[in-house]
Amino acid sequence: MAEVIFYGLAGCTANAKQKLQLQAAGHTLVERDLAAEPLTPESLRPFFEDRPVEEWFNRRAAAVKAGQVKPDELDEAAALSTLLADRDLIRRPLIQVGEARKAGFDPNTLHGWIGLSPSAESCDDKHARGQCDHGHHHFPKQA
Repeated sequence: MAEVIFYGLAGCTANAKQKLQLQAAGHTLVERDLAAEPLTPESLRPFFEDRPVEEWFNRRAAAVKAGQVKPDELDEAAALSTLLADRDLIRRPLIQVGEARKAGFDPNTLHGWIGLSPSAESCDDKHARGQCDHGHHHFPKQA
């Protein structure tokens, strides 16, 4: 099993479930706080591989949903600058195993890469059918 560096946000219920799935598959997690990690454009860029810029973004981030940030109108340099300024915009989690890096949690991709239960569906798959139950609350509920 792999040592997985997992960059997520505290209080993100989806990230919490994803970490449990990776641990259940036998992986060792090294957790990093995406909000506090000293990322640069050069260290962030490899996570997105050859995906188009608009796929680098968390489509459920408030600024994207409100139209304040339009990922499809940004070039690579502007996108990296925007993502680093507001970490909630980054498609997460960021996952690193050895030198390989990926953004987002797609169970099928992860299963083929490092091993994961292939029966788990990605949050995006469920959203496409209107069946996602993650709630996407990115902050702990107030008592």
